[in-house]
Amino acid sequence: EAQLVESGGGLVQTGGSLTLSCAGSGFTFDDYAIGWFRQTPGKEPEGVSCIVNATGRTYYADSVKGRFTISSDSAKTTVYLQMNSLKPDDTAVYYCAADWGCFDADEYDYWGQGTQVTVSS
Repeated sequence: EAQLVESGGGLVQTGGSLTLSCAGSGFTFDDYAIGWFRQTPGKEPEGVSCIVNATGRTYYADSVKGRFTISSDSAKTTVYLQMNSLKPDDTAVYYCAADWGCFDADEYDYWGQGTQVTVSS
């Protein structure tokens, strides 16, 4: 059974940094893309970043370009999201998801449980 487990969330001040981890198991990690999404109450999930493990190609939302970096460690079957220069607007529950490519949120088959990121002003 495919499983994704996020970690690394927490409380940070504006301008600070956090690194989120998404550990995958139960599927062929290198064959999948891993996407990061975030969600605030009452809103739809927002795509943040995605990496295609087979090619290393990466995608970023305009709102995080230049501040967030996604990377993948195949040996550890883990994807990381390095988040720098954090802003209060980045506050959300962050989820990772796995599928054959980088898609919209409603197309992903596997999801983690989420990790809370709170950026104080």
